[in-house]
Amino acid sequence: MHCITAQGLAYGCEGGTIVALHEIRVSSLLTSTPSAAEPFWKVGIPARIVVCLGLSQVIAWGTMHYLIAVFAGPMREALGWSPAFLQGGFSLALLVMGLSSGWVGAWIDRHGGRAAMMAGCCIGAVGCLLLATTQHAAQYVIAWLLLGLAMRLAQYDAAFASLAFIAGAGAKRAISIVTLFGGFASTVFWPVGQALQQALGWRMALACYAGFLIACSLLHLALPKSRRPEPAVADAVQGSAAPHVPIAGAKLLYGFIAVAVIVLQTGMAAHFIELLRGRGWSASTAVTIAMLLGFGQVFGRLGVVFWGHGVNPVRLNLLPGALICACLLFYLLAGGTAWGAAAFAFLYGAGNGIATITRGAMPLVLFDTAQYGRIVGALLRPAFALAAVAPVALAALVSAYGAAAGACAALVIAAASMVAAVLLHLKVRVAGGL
Repeated sequence: MHCITAQGLAYGCEGGTIVALHEIRVSSLLTSTPSAAEPFWKVGIPARIVVCLGLSQVIAWGTMHYLIAVFAGPMREALGWSPAFLQGGFSLALLVMGLSSGWVGAWIDRHGGRAAMMAGCCIGAVGCLLLATTQHAAQYVIAWLLLGLAMRLAQYDAAFASLAFIAGAGAKRAISIVTLFGGFASTVFWPVGQALQQALGWRMALACYAGFLIACSLLHLALPKSRRPEPAVADAVQGSAAPHVPIAGAKLLYGFIAVAVIVLQTGMAAHFIELLRGRGWSASTAVTIAMLLGFGQVFGRLGVVFWGHGVNPVRLNLLPGALICACLLFYLLAGGTAWGAAAFAFLYGAGNGIATITRGAMPLVLFDTAQYGRIVGALLRPAFALAAVAPVALAALVSAYGAAAGACAALVIAAASMVAAVLLHLKVRVAGGL
């Protein structure tokens, strides 16, 4: 059985034997630093690293992933391009994320996340500057090619692999806390982006985004330069935990769940405000309601950090699909009312927030953590490739049949993900992992 609890320490339970893995110092956020006399793998994950990674995720997601939802409208008006072409740039970025996923994961497995994540922020800044100065379609395409590589290097999956590089299976609670910070990305950057483009115009607003990313790159200096200890050293530090035992079908089911989660995340992020407008809400009101998404993400992740940290992530993963299905039913049945729209935004945020944690934490109990980046990177390659179609497909569906049709498609994907989560839970339970 594998379980993780946290009372100042993260523990792994293998065959009933409790093995202390790593201390995650989160109680003293401003003062916790690793001892100069000890390597980082002996003192666990200092709060400084967790906080810096968390802040970097707010900026990286806010300035890149949520960019198109804020700027597609003013760019369409200024440049005269179709919504499908504008959304196609974001889809191209997701395709690049998929193509680069494997080697990025392998890079972080070998060297840690410091250089990779700093490079991602700098590449993203260049992409934002190209968008800010774009006049031609070719430049727009190049900008999104760079942003796709930047997102794979700087967002959650790189952060998760960086934490697994440091702490192995002991990274679960740190992953939860990092995603807790990242849950504020849309809440912060949707209104910030709208305010900047109203005050300065969309071109200068994107230039400001580039500046945010340059500053964000410096946060990754908190990550250790040291290489992971050799296996013999790691075993001496972590104790003699039982070796990882593969579970038949786990990679297939995890990969399917990852596809569904990322497809929903990308499709909904690009069209969330438009879906609300499709229920009759004005642009400004839709933005206000959409802010509840971020609060829902934070609420869901707080629940994991404070109450769900001892639950096996495979079991915890049963919850997100149920929440997302419920939120889409609220949208379809009562999205035109204030309470229905609010429930849609909040519950989607909560489900998406928990799904992000479980997507990062499940590989810690399903796969060999020494190869976290390689395995997850390979499994995410098709996820990002398929997710690349989501914004354009959802745009076409909503344009042809209305917002309700887009919500129905999302409901089918969420329900399929929930079925896969149940099957994976049953497999792990039969294998004795729950």
